[in-house]
Amino acid sequence: MLRTTIFDTHKRLGARMVDFGGWEMPVMYRGIQDEHVHTRTASSIFDVSHMGRILFRGDDSEALLQQICTRNIAKLKAGRSGYSHVCNERGGVLDDVIVSRYEDRFLMVCNASNREKILAHLQKHAEGRKVKIEDTTTKTVMFAVQGPATLELFRTGLDKLPIKLEEMGRFGFLTGSYMGMQYSIFRSGYTGEDGLEVVLPAAAGGLVWDYLTQEGGQDRVTIKPGGLGARDTLRLEAAMPLYGHELNEDIDPISAGCQWCVDLEKEFIGVEALKKIDAEGPRRKITGLVLEGKRIARQGAKVFMEDVEVGDVTSGTLSPTLEKSIAMAYIDSEHSAVDASLSIDVRGTRIGATVVPLPFYKKK
Repeated sequence: MLRTTIFDTHKRLGARMVDFGGWEMPVMYRGIQDEHVHTRTASSIFDVSHMGRILFRGDDSEALLQQICTRNIAKLKAGRSGYSHVCNERGGVLDDVIVSRYEDRFLMVCNASNREKILAHLQKHAEGRKVKIEDTTTKTVMFAVQGPATLELFRTGLDKLPIKLEEMGRFGFLTGSYMGMQYSIFRSGYTGEDGLEVVLPAAAGGLVWDYLTQEGGQDRVTIKPGGLGARDTLRLEAAMPLYGHELNEDIDPISAGCQWCVDLEKEFIGVEALKKIDAEGPRRKITGLVLEGKRIARQGAKVFMEDVEVGDVTSGTLSPTLEKSIAMAYIDSEHSAVDASLSIDVRGTRIGATVVPLPFYKKK
């Protein structure tokens, strides 16, 4: 099993470690509820170094990414990132990724469990092209610092760096060097809050983590560690898809509610299948549900309209912010209208559920 370079830091902080995508990762430190609330109200730091980081250099880098990605990569300007899907010929999602354009290269961030699959897919379609693909995952660390206090804490804590975070804009990024250390700071994240994601050399990981989480005294809040458990409840409240739940090789971006990251006017792998789905409309589509009571609907739970099965739950939790049981599910399109009354089989008991708009939570 793989470990990030700050594994010992997680153990020192008392983190509970679990296997996630072949990596030993912290699921929580103080408790999921505490870490979730701190992210929504202040700022939390998550070790996301398990996610794949793949660099592209060479004249044909853009052409390769145009073929692989559903988003129009040619429209990305230097200093900008874009969320995209990578599809198979049937339009099913091989992975969801973030692609960033530097002045002289591209960076793709993919899911940990899909890294080897995506690398093989890229290498296959790179044959005969002028492009060098480099997997930098184990050479770097990646931290996500999320929450409403994040930008201010970075401004005060990193005042020695000549950077103006507020000028980046959502999905903007900047790169630079400090004391010989190359860094990239992205204004993006996976929690529904404003925040930053930082990529650094692996050797600097522990020092930077400890610096960012040092006690701030009474004059400011402290960035506290958060684990994968809180990261999951946060992303679910924000209705952000998780690969293996809302996305897989048999689910297309349109059914997943991600048509906004698909450009059907350009050529890419899977475009013909997606054009057909777009024209006919998806048979099922991702839908938000609020359950009666506090019981949680887990992945795979069946959804019913009266006695007819109409869908399957992909993710569910008891929302710490809303204090309601929420779930995302793929529901037959004709039964997915907002305010529709459905029920979910939760371990043999039918629980009433109402269709609601997504996301469940949106920052103010």
